[in-house]
Amino acid sequence: MKSGFQNWSDIAVFLAVCRCGSTLAASKTLGMAQPTVARRIEALEHALRITLFERDTRGFHPTAAARRLIPQAEAMEAAAGALAAEAEAACRANVQPIKFTAPRVNFTENLSRILTDFTDENPGVQFELISTYDVVDLMAGEADVALRITHKIDDERLICRKLTMATSSLYVSESYAKKHGFPASVDDLDGHCFAVMPHAYGSITLNRMVLERIDPAQIVSRCTDVEAQMSAVKAGFGVGVLPTPMAEKDATLIRCFPPPEGTATASWLIMSPEAYKRPMVKAFSAFFATRFKALFKSYAGS
Repeated sequence: MKSGFQNWSDIAVFLAVCRCGSTLAASKTLGMAQPTVARRIEALEHALRITLFERDTRGFHPTAAARRLIPQAEAMEAAAGALAAEAEAACRANVQPIKFTAPRVNFTENLSRILTDFTDENPGVQFELISTYDVVDLMAGEADVALRITHKIDDERLICRKLTMATSSLYVSESYAKKHGFPASVDDLDGHCFAVMPHAYGSITLNRMVLERIDPAQIVSRCTDVEAQMSAVKAGFGVGVLPTPMAEKDATLIRCFPPPEGTATASWLIMSPEAYKRPMVKAFSAFFATRFKALFKSYAGS
């Protein structure tokens, strides 16, 4: 008659009780409830069709049959440890870095904190970070995960998570405000000088509105990205569109008016289907989305 033994983890319970002398002491070693340890021993005895322990008030004592099994059980324990070690080595040898891309403005302390926390929970994971305002081709494998700020994702093949709605407003420096004042709304732009971002024309709604409403003669500085725009505004060149999370941290800037209704732009976390098949990429996308939303909510509520 064949043995009904199938649960290999019961061997660890068996050895723990042998070594500790009781189910209570074994439960502490295993991090398992004492009743569970006792049930596992009973199940193993039933599967093997032998009595493994003599029970008395002083604890559990291995029977002669149990002592015969201890060498084989320890061999299984050693084999399991060797298997785990070999699997870990194989995992390290085949590790693929997660290629993550985002606009430069998003490479902040908050992003660093998210990456730190994820790597703490997943030792061995590696990242390749790509800071750029260019649209990286995820389907071609240029990156695995992208954070983008745009109205919509045109490529239906991509896996998308909508994260937040990013707001912007018009800002000026204190020096500009003292000399020229500042506009009270998007309909009050006449007579002011502007620093603009022509390359962000379509992705930031307020930027598009400003460019459509001002005369080219009002433009005194053309900037390639948000960081350059921030510098131009802080230098007092003129009025400029800036993301509110970034600009509100700078006490030297003055917001002209609250973000106009309907001008928020969505932020997205995007992956290619091929990258999403990798368990670590999938885990990171869920972790990042949760943490990013929480940080945004915390900022919005402050």
